[in-house]
Amino acid sequence: MSATLVLATPRVAGAWRRHLVALAAAAAVIVAIFHRDVARLVTIWWTSTTFGHCLFIGPVIGWLVWQRRVELGRLTPRAWWPGLALVALGGLGWLMGEAGGVSFARQFGLVAMLQGAVVTLLGAQTARGLLFPLGYALFLVPFGEAIEPPLQQLTVAIVMPLLHLSGIPATSNGVLIHAGRYWFEVAEACSGAKFVIAMVAFGVLVANTCFLSWRRRAAFLAISVIVPILANGLRAFGTIYAADLTSVEAATGFDHIVYGWVFFGIVMAAVLALGWRWFDRAPDAPAFDPRTLSAPAGGAIGLPIATLLTVALAGIWPLWAAATAHATVVAGTLARPHPPGWRDIGDVPAGAWRPYYPGANRRLSVRYVGAGAPVDLSIAVFASQGEGHKLGAFGTGVLREEGRWLRVDDEAPIDGASVMRITAPDAGRHAVERLVATWYVVGDTVTADERRVKIETMKAKLFGGPQRAVAIHLSTPIVPGRDARADIAAMARALGSIRTLGDRAAGL
Repeated sequence: MSATLVLATPRVAGAWRRHLVALAAAAAVIVAIFHRDVARLVTIWWTSTTFGHCLFIGPVIGWLVWQRRVELGRLTPRAWWPGLALVALGGLGWLMGEAGGVSFARQFGLVAMLQGAVVTLLGAQTARGLLFPLGYALFLVPFGEAIEPPLQQLTVAIVMPLLHLSGIPATSNGVLIHAGRYWFEVAEACSGAKFVIAMVAFGVLVANTCFLSWRRRAAFLAISVIVPILANGLRAFGTIYAADLTSVEAATGFDHIVYGWVFFGIVMAAVLALGWRWFDRAPDAPAFDPRTLSAPAGGAIGLPIATLLTVALAGIWPLWAAATAHATVVAGTLARPHPPGWRDIGDVPAGAWRPYYPGANRRLSVRYVGAGAPVDLSIAVFASQGEGHKLGAFGTGVLREEGRWLRVDDEAPIDGASVMRITAPDAGRHAVERLVATWYVVGDTVTADERRVKIETMKAKLFGGPQRAVAIHLSTPIVPGRDARADIAAMARALGSIRTLGDRAAGL
């Protein structure tokens, strides 16, 4: 920013110094208040292979601001109180994330509060000049994992025809492919999601810095998504084909090295090459024209007051969260239900499928036998929900992260429960499948939707309601000649009201 101040008049240069000092102080206080979320963000950037590209977003934002230094030097920063609305909106988002145990919402809210501090302390005119760098800061927040399941299916859809064309006999069962001598799982890590997420961040940057036409920008962004998906499908096919020619150990080992270090660079270069011919923005073109950015007619506020209000408004939300938090006691032991017509034959054996809830206060897994095959009942009780102890946390629930049970497909609900077909390939020879039905009881609500669980949890935390939550699962193996859905439905009817079962499990 020093180069900017040299170009500016002494009065404007002094204004920049004052406002930048105020912004740095406010940002430092906000980061200190939300240090837990900052630490979590940095940990994700450093350890996650999906979001490692986020480490480069900060330097890129700094470079984007530096590119605008001459134009910014021709503007006069002014504190602007309407920017506090963005601080408040970010704080509210953080509070929703804190109440629902959603780290994405907390991290998004933190970034929005810092964006709001820039708008408030530098003013609307300067914020318009910094519009793209400010917006690009949203890529600091790890997001996009929801695209993994559809990308897994797309990868399978690309691989299967190529295997048939190459003469390798292959069948697919959800995300499992049996090709030649081996079983292959198109896991989340193989879906190409991390590649697509990084390419979207890269594509947005190139679209802004290398194109003026919005049509060309949109076309380049589309290419940035389509090419990685197709390339990932070809990579997966190549891995399976190589395994058929050599061995699965040799093929997957080579694939991980190539995919991690070479493949991303090749596809990135290919995307740039496709768009290069249509670049229509000169490399030295100004990022914006300061003459077109008129200062707003109103909204001016003194810099010291604006700084204090920014910090105070950001600090309100953690105080609200602390004021409405309260401990919920879960007493006693979890009683074993006795559904009529079913016989309790003991706990679910070790090694069999069980839901994974490491943060639950109480758990129960019982195997029953009725007219058909055994049906397992699993219950997990949470006294309250938060980071590390909640329903719907990544890597918990029906499918444990990197566990041996894999999702095959979702099926039609049973008595309001979500139903999933899962499988566990055994030594590469065959697959054992199970049907799992899931209900959640949160407060007075029975649902199978994890989003509804988060909403009810938010309401309880924000307004002081009961925070107990219960996960209830019924599961049974899928075997020929037997209706697994009918067995689960019969067990659900014998258990009676799911709401009552959840209340009893929670000690109500």
